[in-house]
Amino acid sequence: MTETYDAMKDRLLDAALSNVPFDGWSEDTFKAAVADTEIAPDVARNVCPRGAVDLALAFHARGDAAMLARLDAEDLSDLRFRDKIAAAVRYRLEAVTDKEAVRRGTILFSLPMHAATGAKAIWGTADKIWTALGDTSDDVNWYTKRATLSGVYGSTVLFWLGDDSADHAATWDFLDRRIDNVMQIEKAKATVRENKLLSGLMAGPNWLLGHVRAPMRVPDVDLPGQWTDRQD
Repeated sequence: MTETYDAMKDRLLDAALSNVPFDGWSEDTFKAAVADTEIAPDVARNVCPRGAVDLALAFHARGDAAMLARLDAEDLSDLRFRDKIAAAVRYRLEAVTDKEAVRRGTILFSLPMHAATGAKAIWGTADKIWTALGDTSDDVNWYTKRATLSGVYGSTVLFWLGDDSADHAATWDFLDRRIDNVMQIEKAKATVRENKLLSGLMAGPNWLLGHVRAPMRVPDVDLPGQWTDRQD
């Protein structure tokens, strides 16, 4: 049976993780993973066109998947919504199987040529959290929620990387403070909306923002030139 795209990428990722602490998410790491898995180099390059960059993204996606599985398994019904957000971010960090791989990924995605890709990955994590928690916004709030959570998640990751407290207690305290900061901003926004004078001054911008809509969700489809796992 022909090995699927995802299976090959998983094997490459597993093989790469042992080299990442030494060589980072580099071309040397990718070539070593190809050699260790004995996947043909041209096939491996089709699976990961950007080499180790795609493997770093696969590692991030693996953590997202573990977080979503835990969110689905845990009962969060008694928690306040801000605490559900905090729990999701904590689950995401606790899903990490190799802290050094995250550290090396942070270095990789801080490079100018990969910064946009790294930001997109963080945005994707924030989107998955909001979607899993039932967010139904379809206006400008769709963007502001994800932008705010991206900032919270990104800063918490950086703090967590340098945290050596027992069970990362300092990180969870830091996360709670960041979410409290966000809640204060939301309270300030509510105060502005309730103030008639300020609401009048904001009428124009609010009208423009009212026409912003969330992007449409496009289902996965087979496109010309796309690698698929389907066997005809």
